[in-house]
Amino acid sequence: MEGMVAKWYTNNTGQSLAEFTKLARRIAKQLPRDSKVLEVAPGPGYFCIELAKLGTYFITGLDISHTFVEIAGQKAAEAGIRADFRQGSASAMPFAPNTFDFLLCRAAFKNFGQPVPALQEMCRVLKPGGRGLIIDLRKDASMESINQEVEGMGLNPINKILTKLTFRTMLLKSAYTREQFRYMLAQANFRSVDIQESGIGFEISMTK
Repeated sequence: MEGMVAKWYTNNTGQSLAEFTKLARRIAKQLPRDSKVLEVAPGPGYFCIELAKLGTYFITGLDISHTFVEIAGQKAAEAGIRADFRQGSASAMPFAPNTFDFLLCRAAFKNFGQPVPALQEMCRVLKPGGRGLIIDLRKDASMESINQEVEGMGLNPINKILTKLTFRTMLLKSAYTREQFRYMLAQANFRSVDIQESGIGFEISMTK
């Protein structure tokens, strides 16, 4: 996403800030002090910013969108927190091997043009014993359950309609099944993988 589309997404997801705060608190309980954290495709940077408020972490966000990198940097500065947002591809990350203790990819994996190389890169940049978490939509999620999810996002009526339409016409088509995830993960070198259904999506935990 670039330009006005990225700005619309920023405003739309900003109305669900409580979800980012909740996720950040959950992750912070699992992270030791001074952990190095990478979010792949952070968008406007909401999770990174909320996590930075909770502890002394070294936080990096990598996004393909120039607009999102700019927006996330601005929002981090406004919040008075330190986070390093960089532009780059999930399938060719500009980081050395064994760099990060924890990695998150939320609501973005289905959009990657090269999903298997992205998983291989996630494994490469994690430290031995490091953990990754992918949170994303299930291809078999029903429109009824998606509509219920959107209704709980606190969006205005127009954005509710647009968000439901986006799920129906775009997001479900690009989402993966459990079997597809298993096939792709088998091509990365993680020591262990656990796939759990959560709401309308999956939570995929990976350990290097």
